[in-house]
Amino acid sequence: MPDPTDTAKNKAQPAKTGKVYLVGAGPGDPALITVRGRDLLSRAEVVVYDYLASPKLLRYVPREAELIYAGKRGGGKHTHTQEEINQILVDHALAGRNVVRLKGGDPFIFGRGGEELEVLAEHNIPFEVVPGVTSATAAATYAGVPITHRGYTSSVAFITGHEDPTKSETSIDWDRIATGIGTLVFYMGIKNLPSIATNLIRAGRDAKTPVVVVRWASTPIQRSVVGTLADIADRVKAEGITPPALVVVGEVVKLRDKINWFEKRPLFGKRVMVTRTREQASELVNLLEEQGADVLERATIAIQPPESWEPLDLALAKLHQYDWVLFTSLNAVQNFFPRLHEQGKDARAFGRAHIGVVGSATAEALRGYGLLADLVPAKFTSEGLAASLVGAGVAGKSILIPRAAKAREVLTETLEQAGAMVETVPVYQNVRPTGYEDQLRQELTEERVDVVTFTSSSTVTNFLHMLNEKDPRKLVELLKNTAIAAIGPITGQTVRKNGLAVDIMPATHTIPDLVEAIVRHFAS
Repeated sequence: MPDPTDTAKNKAQPAKTGKVYLVGAGPGDPALITVRGRDLLSRAEVVVYDYLASPKLLRYVPREAELIYAGKRGGGKHTHTQEEINQILVDHALAGRNVVRLKGGDPFIFGRGGEELEVLAEHNIPFEVVPGVTSATAAATYAGVPITHRGYTSSVAFITGHEDPTKSETSIDWDRIATGIGTLVFYMGIKNLPSIATNLIRAGRDAKTPVVVVRWASTPIQRSVVGTLADIADRVKAEGITPPALVVVGEVVKLRDKINWFEKRPLFGKRVMVTRTREQASELVNLLEEQGADVLERATIAIQPPESWEPLDLALAKLHQYDWVLFTSLNAVQNFFPRLHEQGKDARAFGRAHIGVVGSATAEALRGYGLLADLVPAKFTSEGLAASLVGAGVAGKSILIPRAAKAREVLTETLEQAGAMVETVPVYQNVRPTGYEDQLRQELTEERVDVVTFTSSSTVTNFLHMLNEKDPRKLVELLKNTAIAAIGPITGQTVRKNGLAVDIMPATHTIPDLVEAIVRHFAS
């Protein structure tokens, strides 16, 4: 007769063992992860990630997935030991879960990936390895140094600057690498940089050999220090360079003067705060980062559904009866159409209604739903839209405006004064995020922000509310070293009403033009 406890144990076991995916996260820039790596993150049930893996990559992970930080930093600052990390991978895989082990750079180049897979193999756990852009090539590339070049060298070596401390003697053959290999790239070499330079010189490498040390390669906070074997340790110490950083040694470093592309971008080294909603910030963030900016995403507004959908539903039922439907923001478009579709309707529901939008970005969002705007004003404001409509004649016209629960009334009032019958319905509401007010003030107090961007009056109002500064003079003092960029005159007016100056405003009120205006501001 079978033991009932054995049956209970069998029931407790998962139907099958999970799988572990060892994924290289790349050198720091989240855009450098492979397509395969990003795809695996989007389907992960557990993600075990490192200190050097960009936190932005976690945006691809499902909300219900479990995130486990396993970062290890210099000086013994480890969240988990390597043995504990191994056990975490084993436990979750045996529980039947798909696990992504996200490691900075490439997992097989000084990433201890092989050690982790050995443990998985011992437990018969299936695994897959996804390579990543290794930090060595990225650091050299983003510092403007080709690690091989026909005119300089055809050989390169990757070397650890921090060997296993339990080893009784070094495994680095200094005599051979010093003179036998053209370009040397040292990982984790900052702490031992003086001895690395000394060993290379002692083994025959010219003390005048150029060296570049690159910290946080490929990220907006990248820093590079150039010197020679004779003086690089002193230069790095004087500049306060700390890990993570890589050391590139070789004549190819001379080419940096010609092809240092990354650090010459117009906003490199500038920190820009974006206050737009997280859902809408991507275009602004991407354009700023392409220009080299270090972007802080600090949304001061969040979008939520209206308190009731009933007003919109009633309007949707008679959508074809309106003469005009006006969209005054991206949020209005992005919240209107999903509700339209939920009602079993599509673009045909507009019937004879014409569509007007406040600007080109809103028109583009509308296009995504298969509709072209009949009216885009020359001036991208509610006032501009109202003027265009009044000029076309709106007396006796029926107009629907899907908008925020609380919004400026200038468009409604202007159209009604011109004889139109205007109906406004809420399709979303702006709310103020909470939880990082102290962080926001600290970042501004420590003078770590070069520009703060505002794309609506709501972002301004909520930003100031979160700072909770009642004294206008103290507010001005807090922002004295931070330029204020407003997307248009209405937003700028809100800034000025609160006693602050607008430093940057584009002539055309779009996100690309705002970024161009920021670039021109610093160029001048």
